[in-house]
Amino acid sequence: MYEGNKIHLIATFFIPYTMADSATRRQEIYDKIKESSKDQYILEEMKRLGFWNEGQVDFETVNQYFKEESELSQQLQKLLREKRLVENPEAFLAQKHKERKLASKQSQKETKEKREKLRQEKADRWKESKEKDILFLGAGYSHTLHDKSTKQDRLQQEKLPVLQNAEDVAKAMDISIGQLRFLSFSRKNSKINHYKRFQIPKKTGGFRYISAPQPKLKKAQHWILENILNKVTMHPQAHGCVIGKSIKTNAIPHVAKDVVINQDLKNFFPSIVYPRIKGVFQSLGYSDQVATIFALLCSEPKIVEISVLGEDYYAQRGERFLPQGSPCSPAITNIICRKLDYRLDGLARKYGFSYTRYVDDLTFSGEKDQYAHITNMLKYSRRVVKEENFTLHPDKLRVMKKGVRQEVTGVVVNEKPNIDKKSLKRFRALLYQIEKDGLKDKVWTGKADLLSQIHGYANFINQIDQEKGKKYKEKVNIILERYNYKDNHRKQYVKTFVKPKGLMSKLRSFFRK
Repeated sequence: MYEGNKIHLIATFFIPYTMADSATRRQEIYDKIKESSKDQYILEEMKRLGFWNEGQVDFETVNQYFKEESELSQQLQKLLREKRLVENPEAFLAQKHKERKLASKQSQKETKEKREKLRQEKADRWKESKEKDILFLGAGYSHTLHDKSTKQDRLQQEKLPVLQNAEDVAKAMDISIGQLRFLSFSRKNSKINHYKRFQIPKKTGGFRYISAPQPKLKKAQHWILENILNKVTMHPQAHGCVIGKSIKTNAIPHVAKDVVINQDLKNFFPSIVYPRIKGVFQSLGYSDQVATIFALLCSEPKIVEISVLGEDYYAQRGERFLPQGSPCSPAITNIICRKLDYRLDGLARKYGFSYTRYVDDLTFSGEKDQYAHITNMLKYSRRVVKEENFTLHPDKLRVMKKGVRQEVTGVVVNEKPNIDKKSLKRFRALLYQIEKDGLKDKVWTGKADLLSQIHGYANFINQIDQEKGKKYKEKVNIILERYNYKDNHRKQYVKTFVKPKGLMSKLRSFFRK
């Protein structure tokens, strides 16, 4: 009965199918047989198709029998394979080698996947941090960017904006983190330059080099000036670039004195380097990250411009310093010089002198009774200046006693704040000649832009004497309008010329320095 039913069941497998159905059906049968055994599969199919009733066969016992048989068969096959390997050492070693190779490949795959996952996670974190933070601003300037510990109490006490990190700075300036990074990034060699450099003649001869920031950087610097630097209390005797003060207020304390002493700080702006600039913002209470960003925005390096194959490259040389031309530079110097001002003011009071400072011009004045103390004043003021990390210009010391023309930052102070009569007469004559004959062959203090110079001198007169200044400004404005002058000084760039011959060797030599 069993054998007949078994034959009948097997016969049912040969019912015609399409080729695709037949292949699928055959594969399903193979898979089921593989999971148990052929006999067990046949028995289950016979039960499913109704060859036996539930009570005729103890299927649980049969299934258990087939299960045990299958397990024993698998164990037997395993023992036979092991026997063959033991009897054949070469095959055994080959099998072990294959197993180790497969395990190694699997391990390598898992390690590779793990590293790729970590790399992707790191890239995602870096991308996210770049959108919200600044982690690198150039070699030598980035090691403290992680420090965001701002002294809020000190900032609030000074009524300064509380900025914790780069994201706060960008938000306050209304620019993106990317723009802030672009403006503050320090590159040793770059095609990008945030300053336009030109020169203007000095009254004493030679030229003064000016670095004018480009519009985007200038806007950021103006924000720092208006929202931070201008809110810091300066020393009362600092008059340069201080709100409510001018060259006239700097000159008034020295009017009608018996002796006036002028001293000048040498290389004033270039002597204030990056660490001191950063220290200004740290002293106000800002974190290392914010102070670093502000210091980079307010400083520049010495630049050598090189033209190679029609392209301009800007190579950084030396340490960053305060640019003369930035709106922030005078205010930063006033903060840095507060201790200098306190010490020199105290020294002056000790010997009965008056003291003022206009940017890098130091002025002392006193009566006849103080003549005996002039030597001590000069001696100890030189020592104070040196101790505050500045240098006095050896050729610009002037001691002017009564009876000679006494000047303070260009203002005559013998009797009252006034303009030098000879200079005023010469200026009046120049304006007359320009009105009569035009600009050709006319000069004021040098070969720089004449219109810019007369415009500046008219404003200078107006600062000292508004009555005279009004008249001269009207004349100058007529001339400026006639020649379509706009108050943007003609830029005279200082370029380093590199000859084509031996160009690459010179470049290699330059970058090795």
